Amino acid sequence: MDELKIAMVAPPWFELPPKAYGGIESMCADLTEQLMRQAVHVTLIGVGQNGTSAKFISISEASQENHMGMSMPEVGHAAALPDVLADLDVDLVHDHSLAGPLLARGRALPTVVTAHGPVTDEMGRYYRDLGDSVHLVALSEAQRTQAPDLNWVATVHNAVRVAEFPFREDKEDFALLLGRSTPEKGIPEAIEAARSAGVRLLIAAKCRERDEIRYFDEVVKPLLSKDDTVDWLGEADRERKLALLAAARCLLFPIQWEEPFGLVMAEALACGTPVVALRRGSVPEVVTHGETGWVCDDVDELVDALRRAGSLSPARCRADAEERFDVSLMAQRYESVYRSVVGRAAGGDGRGLQLVSGR
Repeated sequence: MDELKIAMVAPPWFELPPKAYGGIESMCADLTEQLMRQAVHVTLIGVGQNGTSAKFISISEASQENHMGMSMPEVGHAAALPDVLADLDVDLVHDHSLAGPLLARGRALPTVVTAHGPVTDEMGRYYRDLGDSVHLVALSEAQRTQAPDLNWVATVHNAVRVAEFPFREDKEDFALLLGRSTPEKGIPEAIEAARSAGVRLLIAAKCRERDEIRYFDEVVKPLLSKDDTVDWLGEADRERKLALLAAARCLLFPIQWEEPFGLVMAEALACGTPVVALRRGSVPEVVTHGETGWVCDDVDELVDALRRAGSLSPARCRADAEERFDVSLMAQRYESVYRSVVGRAAGGDGRGLQLVSGR
């Protein structure tokens, strides 16, 4: 098979590429563009307007409401997929949504699903019940080992367009936290560590959904002070995010859950900015301790690491991003996944595919 034709199903929350927050959407947009450069034909299915060069089918308008994580946008998105796919000439569906994979068992086309979230508890049961109707791709070995019995076909780290990220050798004297206003992102821990270290902390966090606003009002806001060295910036658009990442002495990543990847770490490294993080989820796979950041076990270690972040080489961080987290590598590995899965569906020998995007 020479020409490969893929239907790429994005989640129903943000347009591609996203204007601000939207890690999954950023990954989908970058993967789509790079696959097309590799002569893979991609039809992108999403919401709103198209910001890529791929053929695009919009299922609905991009909502301006605070509904991220609610069931109906996902269910409605999935319900429209059968009619959309029926009119397409494609070899495979790559689904990044939550509800879309439910329909995989009822169609002849093979389906690859990237597990962008947790794979334990309810989500683990969900993927387990889907069985071999979907071919799962893990974002990290840490994620995969949480549920080794699922129908994994590969592990592929997320990636970014490294060349499009500004590199700065000269850093300013602040640490940066990027994320959302949720308990999982460790904002209180970041504030505690930065204050103890005597390091200025800038927090650029999405705070639009009801739960995010409630968490900010009840937990984060009481920790802030006008005369403090901790500044709440709110959500940053892409331009401001890149400027902050490039200028920061380090990215502070004190996550409080087993995050499968954490794209912001790759973004920071692409800017030549080391990562100071807690040892959760994929962190030890992404951060090379003592070279591109510090992997810590508690807040006390974060304090010391914040003070030492300036000793790490920005050039080493950038080189690591180019070698391990560039979108060209991610797209090559996904194309190998697609060809193997399509080969299996056609009765070929696609066994033994174990692609690991690691060091």
